[in-house]
Amino acid sequence: MILSDSRLLALRRRIPTFACEPGCHDCCGPVTASNEEMARLPDLGEARHAEALADWNCPYLGANGCEVYAERPLICRLFGTTPNLACPRGKGPEERIDPRAEQAIHDYLQRTRQVLL
Repeated sequence: MILSDSRLLALRRRIPTFACEPGCHDCCGPVTASNEEMARLPDLGEARHAEALADWNCPYLGANGCEVYAERPLICRLFGTTPNLACPRGKGPEERIDPRAEQAIHDYLQRTRQVLL
């Protein structure tokens, strides 16, 4: 399934936002992203991906946190917004994600080819 940028942005808008604890990256690690999401991220090369995976990290995690925060994948955006992916530090939005929105995102994740970051 190929998802248009407008559809991807529509899914993103359905995810509530909140402020993470500065310096925290407890929920960062190897995740998957669709080809459409990967196309929005800079290519870091195989060496950086391999190094990050060996350390059980995300290749986009830098010294000051996520280096692609504005373009982070849907799965990263879900962390802390749902009891299914709770923030280990108890952070989250005032209102959790609507279950229908969460299901739409999980449906998308299941229907698309996912690439390990």
